[in-house]
Amino acid sequence: MSTPAFTLIVISAVMHALWNLLVKRSTHKTVFIWWMFIASSLLFSLCLPLVAEPFRWPGSKTVFMIAIGAVCYVLYHLFNGRAYRGGDLSVVYPLSQTSMIYVPIWGMILLRERLSFVGVCGILLVILGTFSVQMQRFSLFELVRPFRNLRSQSVQAALTAGFIYSIGSIAEKTGVKNYSPLYFTYFLVLSMLAMMTINLARPKYRSHIGQELREHWALVLWSGPIIMASFLTFRYGLNLSPVSYAVPVRQVSILVGVLIGILFLGESFGRIRMVSALLILAGAALIRLG
Repeated sequence: MSTPAFTLIVISAVMHALWNLLVKRSTHKTVFIWWMFIASSLLFSLCLPLVAEPFRWPGSKTVFMIAIGAVCYVLYHLFNGRAYRGGDLSVVYPLSQTSMIYVPIWGMILLRERLSFVGVCGILLVILGTFSVQMQRFSLFELVRPFRNLRSQSVQAALTAGFIYSIGSIAEKTGVKNYSPLYFTYFLVLSMLAMMTINLARPKYRSHIGQELREHWALVLWSGPIIMASFLTFRYGLNLSPVSYAVPVRQVSILVGVLIGILFLGESFGRIRMVSALLILAGAALIRLG
């Protein structure tokens, strides 16, 4: 993985962790995420005239990839939310990250990506670190615990979320191969915003829209540049590297999230979280070397 691609993905991971922190501090999460996309879309639209890169309309294949990516990421959030409503964090979180298992498979089969032995070892370390970050103790039983109740609706929703995310990642990689990552990201954000707006049109959300903005307008303003930076750096990094490497490296956001929790939120840093974070860091380093 090249240094520019690795740097862009790591920056994206940091921004990803930051906008998740903003969501955590909000009141009505679904409404706040919608406001985040409003802020990002407005900032994006204001900045585009200043960009030197010439604009061209996407072809039909690119439009199809944008649509697939937008649908997949919106569905990912919906299934994730459904999983968290009825399941424990220690079960749902690892299962929703199973996209890292699918993405290298899709990358090799559909995109003809070739992975080095060192790179594969790095991917496996990142997967292990991601799965273990929510473990209560080190044991094989604890590692496979999320998979022990496959009939649970929460477990099924989390697994579905991970699978759907992997499809979206492949669609994005396909889209940015022959089209500007800048404009691909712009149309992706607008498409996701449109689908979120349809969802928020339901009566149960209407009363919270104005309330969320009044309570957290400062967070909404911060979210615009943060989510824009997160999206853009990832798509540019994706354009420069195999998707099989890009998606696992972005899990560095977990390490950043742990550090934010310790330094700013007063969260504890136990032995398991420390080892998990080191596994993710070591895996990312191997992917960079691979």
